[in-house]
Amino acid sequence: MVGVVLVSHSAGLAEEAVALARGIAGERVPIVAAGGTEDGGLGASVDLIERAVRDADQGDGVVLIPDLGSSVLTARLLEVPGRIVLADVPFVEGAVSAAVASGGGLPLAGVLAAAEEARGHRKL
Repeated sequence: MVGVVLVSHSAGLAEEAVALARGIAGERVPIVAAGGTEDGGLGASVDLIERAVRDADQGDGVVLIPDLGSSVLTARLLEVPGRIVLADVPFVEGAVSAAVASGGGLPLAGVLAAAEEARGHRKL
């Protein structure tokens, strides 16, 4: 299964988004939060993201979903084409879409595409 890592400035936000995505996609989906800094503050930590990637990686690749600003820049440091990819998607909608696609057994490109489709979903 493709892993999904949610990269946020806030540990709480990342953890709650993971809980929501797991609640919808199922507990088996390898989705991991990487939020905040090592000391519990707001920010983005390359070490926390690297750890989350290792935890989420089951051998089929990992999609990184950052929230904004420096989390995007920090996540970009870990990109490995065809292996660890960054999704330019809305944080919550992209996370849920990626988790559902991963749980459905789609390959890395399919999980990334599903997450990216969330960018165009209208609510009304």
